[in-house]
Amino acid sequence: MSQNRQRPQNGPSRRAVSGKIDDVLAGIRVPDLPYPAGKLAPEAVSDWRPLLLSCWSEQRDERVTHVIRSVHLEWSARQINSAYVADRIMDVFLKTSGLHPGLARRIARLRFYFAWRMNLEGKKAFSETLLAWLDSLQEWRGWSDSGGRSGKVLLDQLDALVIAVSASFESGSAESLEAFCQQWQEDAAKRNAQAGKLRQRLLETEQGAAKQRKADQVSRALIGRALQGRRVPASIVRFILDYWQGLLKQSVWDSGREGETFRHASKLLEWLVWIGDPALSDKDRNRLYHVGEQIGDRILDVWSRVYSKPLPANALSGIEAVMVSRLRGEVPDLVDALPAAGSFQWDPGWLGFETPPNDEFEGFEGQWFVEGEGSGEQRRYFYAFLPESAEILWTNGAGVKLGLQSWSDFQQAQGKQQIRPLPTLTPFGKVLAETVELLARVCEKQRRQREQAAEAARLRAEELRREKEAAQKRRSELEAAREAELERQRQVVEKQRIADEKAEQERIRKEKTLLAEKQVDGIKLGGWIVAQPDDASEEPARLKLAVRINASRKLVFVDRLGLNRREFIEDELVAGIVEARIRVLGTSAEFDDTLSRVVGRIRVGRN
Repeated sequence: MSQNRQRPQNGPSRRAVSGKIDDVLAGIRVPDLPYPAGKLAPEAVSDWRPLLLSCWSEQRDERVTHVIRSVHLEWSARQINSAYVADRIMDVFLKTSGLHPGLARRIARLRFYFAWRMNLEGKKAFSETLLAWLDSLQEWRGWSDSGGRSGKVLLDQLDALVIAVSASFESGSAESLEAFCQQWQEDAAKRNAQAGKLRQRLLETEQGAAKQRKADQVSRALIGRALQGRRVPASIVRFILDYWQGLLKQSVWDSGREGETFRHASKLLEWLVWIGDPALSDKDRNRLYHVGEQIGDRILDVWSRVYSKPLPANALSGIEAVMVSRLRGEVPDLVDALPAAGSFQWDPGWLGFETPPNDEFEGFEGQWFVEGEGSGEQRRYFYAFLPESAEILWTNGAGVKLGLQSWSDFQQAQGKQQIRPLPTLTPFGKVLAETVELLARVCEKQRRQREQAAEAARLRAEELRREKEAAQKRRSELEAAREAELERQRQVVEKQRIADEKAEQERIRKEKTLLAEKQVDGIKLGGWIVAQPDDASEEPARLKLAVRINASRKLVFVDRLGLNRREFIEDELVAGIVEARIRVLGTSAEFDDTLSRVVGRIRVGRN
């Protein structure tokens, strides 16, 4: 199966797996998939290994995303992304791998395994051993589900794959599948070594068979053309079939149609028919005598050129009897030549057989072709063109013959689109690389969109914050202005109040001063006053006016005994009365009444 194998493109697949799968699993978001509303706690995430194992064991062809939708369980975003990536990879593999649909479908069921492993270990799910095995499946590009032994070998191996993957699910590790892939590769190396020997042996065998087939068909065609429509003695028919057909066949095998022996043998065949058919030979009796004399020796001469053993002694007896009869002028018993030969099959096309030019068929050698559609399609390998018979040797690519087809039939089948070249295969590594690369670009685009949305939200929030701060600032400014206005008004009112109070106090002071001046003016000699001492522990001093000096506006007071003289300037005495440090005794009651009336008027005026 390894013939015409494309070289696995491991580089791109490894580069793709190297880091981008993890980014895709973490960042991509696919519409309409059942992502959780928020980040789930580890204990809240459902274990999907039993579900995936069940799907694998049953060999279901469903998508993993369809399976997880069908059950009402909590899946993490990573599980959903792992399911989606596994589905995308295997869906592309089904469309582009070029393998037989039945084989590709069975391999695509590994989507359940890949979803499980990617969720656990990301890019490590695609190990070197696993990828090498998947790429090597191109060796089976020619596999068809024909029920043959070679086809069953692959089916048995795929059944073993089911067991290996199930064991990996149950053990929780990839060791079982890794061991299976390693064993598969070792078996493939042995199988390919064997296939090389089988192919060479088959080619040598079929080349010899083609040469023999050409010799047989050319001899048959030559005899069929010579006997067609002729009536000859039965002995001539028997000689031709029993002896001369084999000689013609051997001469073609030895030297081909261009050989001298074949030309002599062909000419003798025509003479035998000419002699036996009166409708031909009666027209020229002289020639009949001449041919009759030489025919036996000519036959023996050609026979000796081809075979080392002599012609059996009685082989020519029938021909000799016919010749004697014809020379006597008798008409022997005649039979229809071809019916007498029984079911003699011949193809006149071999008489004009020509091998097509090399450039017509060389381009097809080593190519795979497909017949049929879908799961019923059959694949065959154009192993070699057999120029001796202008036939195509079809194999399964591993040295097992599938059949022969004439070049003309092949050209007709191609013209009617009944057979077509197998499209170029895409190795799994390339499928993986291109799919992950595409998803990585989608993921990066989504990341930029999320960043742009986050930046837009941040700018909007910043704008709202600034608007809020500006509104708050405006409110604060308005409140401050209002408070300032209220404070200003309060200060104006307070200032006015203080001014009014000062004015009132000033008026009261003036009233008191006027009353005090009136009292001072009204103090007569001998009038008494009481002066409060500077020391609060002393008793108030009662003093009597002894002298009033008008020129200096000075009043001199003495105590009861005429001692302790004290002098007051009128203004000083007035100030003392106003401040209630001095009280005039003689007119104090009148002063108090007057003061009460003054205060009363002030209060009434203020209200």
